[in-house]
Amino acid sequence: MSAQSEGIAPNASRLLWAGFMAILAAGVGFAIRGGIFAAWGKEYNFTAAQLGAIGGAGFSGFCFGIIIGGVIVDKIGYGKLVALALLGHILSAFVTFAASTPENAYNFLFWGMFIFAYANGTLEAVANPLVATLFPQNRTHFLNILHASWPAGMVLGAGAAYVLGDVMHFGWKGQLAFYLVPTALYAVMFLGQHFPKSEAAAKGASFAQMFKDVGIIGSAVACYLLALFFADILKGLLAPHNATPEQALQAAATAKNVGYAIGGVLVVVAGVITRGSIGSLLLFVLFITHALVGAVELGTDGWIQNITGNLFTPEQGKYLFIWTSAIMFSLRFCAHFIEKTLKLSPVGLLFVCSVTACIGLRLASGMETFSVALVALGIYAVGKTFFWPTMLAVVGDRFPQTGAVAMSIMGGIGMLSAGLIGGPGLGYCKDRFAGEELKSGNAAVFAEYKAAEPSKFLNIESTAAFGLDGKKLGEARDAGDKRDAKQKAVVEADQKGDRRTLMADSWIPATMAAIYLLLFLYFTAIGGYKPVHLAEELTGGTTGPMEA
Repeated sequence: MSAQSEGIAPNASRLLWAGFMAILAAGVGFAIRGGIFAAWGKEYNFTAAQLGAIGGAGFSGFCFGIIIGGVIVDKIGYGKLVALALLGHILSAFVTFAASTPENAYNFLFWGMFIFAYANGTLEAVANPLVATLFPQNRTHFLNILHASWPAGMVLGAGAAYVLGDVMHFGWKGQLAFYLVPTALYAVMFLGQHFPKSEAAAKGASFAQMFKDVGIIGSAVACYLLALFFADILKGLLAPHNATPEQALQAAATAKNVGYAIGGVLVVVAGVITRGSIGSLLLFVLFITHALVGAVELGTDGWIQNITGNLFTPEQGKYLFIWTSAIMFSLRFCAHFIEKTLKLSPVGLLFVCSVTACIGLRLASGMETFSVALVALGIYAVGKTFFWPTMLAVVGDRFPQTGAVAMSIMGGIGMLSAGLIGGPGLGYCKDRFAGEELKSGNAAVFAEYKAAEPSKFLNIESTAAFGLDGKKLGEARDAGDKRDAKQKAVVEADQKGDRRTLMADSWIPATMAAIYLLLFLYFTAIGGYKPVHLAEELTGGTTGPMEA
């Protein structure tokens, strides 16, 4: 059956594919950015942790776009948010391209990525609830089709980066500008369209009613991540230029306290809005789990091309990135078929995917040949394919009264986690493990090649560890067959660090698998997983104790 015939609006198909193109633009920008990390590190002498922070801004900005957009979309309409996102995508290009020197590059790249991500988040605040509303009888299938655009964008972006960079020899700015092409296309596709209201908005639900299931505990998840974000931003603003170690520590402590204060105030505001509603325990668990989804899926995607390009060749790294993205793109059109064939509920599908992703990452940590990499990363790609859209479908199925609110907050949590935990966390692991490998193998070479500043995870002092100097590491990689003994030791240590990073990463889907198994048992105990309709939710007809 076609999308048009299943949708509740005559322009359902047009809106579905407009949303597809919008998320595709985000995927294109994400893929190109991942491919030029090495160029940024070499040109501006960034450490892996600094690159991870810049990449993290490409996620954290998303949170503000999707949460703010999700809160107001039912009140101001989808069209105005699409226009805001278009403006953000154009502005981000000007800010990012202003980077020119090692002194100003970090700030311009960070905020350029933040604005780009804000525009992406705003678009997803439109697309997710819009598709969930248009196709209420088959949300898992159509949300997976919508999000097939993400890997499609990554394939297109990686291909464009190869043609523009390796063949036509454009610089990183020329490569990154390509995302403006699908940006223009989604603007045309959304132009002049009529948008339906969500089920909750159509029935006149107030914002307080929509927010009730999120409540205090659901808000606390998002607010904790927001506290980390504000602390990270304020640390850079409070520390003076060329600050002493003592001044930097003081700035970090102050920023942390202010960040937690902001997060605490936001939780209180949520409590006031919902009149003290604790929120749904099930939704709280889903929010926590989606934070892990963001860390392992998007955090890993942000680094995987860099890691595989380091373990093999940059060209092979691009091929592997395209390979995994193509697998995701293809399979996301098959979610409905897989569920029916294997007789899996959405939660059962998520459990199987978590186990598969864990196996894939563990195999990838030991890959030595390109053929083994194709198999290992292919398994990982199969595992991660259904995480994000299926989680959104579960929220749409079980909490229709929240309208766009819970779905948007979940998306924001996933992106914030990718930006604050996944991307920087993997960058920290790369720094730490590479430094440890080189130091244990040759302490003298480590002293020569170590970074000027230590890397930290979540700005925790006890995690401080020295990675490798980005510029010297880039020179060692580029030397190829002409590497001297020191450079060979550095490159080998860096590769070992990448393998250990993939192994550490595999523990995230392992944890997710345990959570999904518990959720599967919960739904079995209450009669099985099934969508809740708004009338049932209002009367309490199908909710269990975790949803009270």
